[in-house]
Amino acid sequence: MTLSLTRSSRLSIFVLALAYTGLTFGTAIAPAPAAAQSGAYYTAELAQPVDDNRPVAGGVAWACKDTKCIANKGSSRPLRICRGLAREFGEITSFTAKGEEMTGEKLAKCNGN
Repeated sequence: MTLSLTRSSRLSIFVLALAYTGLTFGTAIAPAPAAAQSGAYYTAELAQPVDDNRPVAGGVAWACKDTKCIANKGSSRPLRICRGLAREFGEITSFTAKGEEMTGEKLAKCNGN
């Protein structure tokens, strides 16, 4: 019994294997949506859009798109990080640290009120 395949069968198997490899590799290296990026500890919504999409404020490097900014954890308290961002880019309408949204009073302190 011979286990040989026809030329077209071998070519089909090769093409399928190549397509499968390309799809799985592409999925593995595709960028995650901004909100779901690993390491996003802080999330801020600004009143005005930011011109610079990679600003540094409050001792933290931010990734911003329009009015939404995210950042990895910094070494300071969340209120201090928020104040630094507000000083640099103006009013912050919402600020979240480790999934906990800042209350109205703390958000007012963040904005310097």
